[in-house]
Amino acid sequence: MTSPLLAALRSEPVSHTPVWFMRQAGRSLPEYRKLREGTQMLDACRNPEMVSEITLQPVRRHNVDAAIFFSDIVVPLQAAGVDVEIVPGVGPVIASPVRSRADIDALPGLEASDIPDITESIQRVTAELGDATPVIGFAGAPFTLASYLIEGGPSKNHEKTKSLMVSDPEAFSTLLGKLARMSATFIDVQLGAGAKAFQLFDSWAGYLCREDYENHVLEHSTAVFDALSGHDVPSIHFGVQTGELLGSMAQAGSTTVGVDFRVDLADAATRVKPGQALQGNLDPALLFAPWEALSARVEAIVRKGLELDRGFVFNLGHGVLPDTDPEVPGRVVDLVHRVSAEILGNRG
Repeated sequence: MTSPLLAALRSEPVSHTPVWFMRQAGRSLPEYRKLREGTQMLDACRNPEMVSEITLQPVRRHNVDAAIFFSDIVVPLQAAGVDVEIVPGVGPVIASPVRSRADIDALPGLEASDIPDITESIQRVTAELGDATPVIGFAGAPFTLASYLIEGGPSKNHEKTKSLMVSDPEAFSTLLGKLARMSATFIDVQLGAGAKAFQLFDSWAGYLCREDYENHVLEHSTAVFDALSGHDVPSIHFGVQTGELLGSMAQAGSTTVGVDFRVDLADAATRVKPGQALQGNLDPALLFAPWEALSARVEAIVRKGLELDRGFVFNLGHGVLPDTDPEVPGRVVDLVHRVSAEILGNRG
């Protein structure tokens, strides 16, 4: 029996709207913080016992319809041999940024043999969950990985990245091509180990205008989806502040497009392909609102999502914030399941 999550991602009929949350596994959960004590982020991401437990924690607590594989965007870089560290309060920091053709040529590739721990982590999770709750694989998109490599870490303006993009588009394309293969390999290993869907996460694409995205980025994100098409699993393409890019991102090859909280779902539906599923899009900050106000907003999003002529997955319009009350997401899941089942049941 197909899970509601997998059915919705393919725009197939469901009995209720499925729910999962970006960053559902992690900082908002006290059990996560306790487990992570004394362990660096990248070390945690490469420890199968820890990864599987962290991935499972929100499924147990929130009754979500999917587990999202616990990892980080830069894990494939580290696994390939890039000197990267996640600095608390800062984010990923690259010891030797990639800013020249020589740097790009020297960038190592990622082989499946480099990440046996990822295989073991997914296998542990799927053995625990069985077929009832699918695991969603995860990787960063080529542009976002490129920005970290070029800038040397998080950036407010991505000036070095954009400079290379427009001054040497051939070198930039070579870099993104390498990173597309890296992302595809990372996801391919997860799917081979039992993940049933995947999300390509483009954190920084929203800093580009549509023309630059289409001219320099789209083909490389498309290459990731193309490389994984043989798995025949549903997929999600998500970026932050990408409302103006939704039409372009929809062309990359995913079955579903993630919508951030800045874009109305009805507007998003006009920008993507006919029948392409949507995922989203509650503002994560609203999880801090009193329940009466929050529940009204959740119900409105559910109703709007079910009015669209396509699949719909309820999610946040970005990730769960660290200080979120860990009891609230579970209440949201219960509400989405109840309201959507009632609406769909009344339709007969």
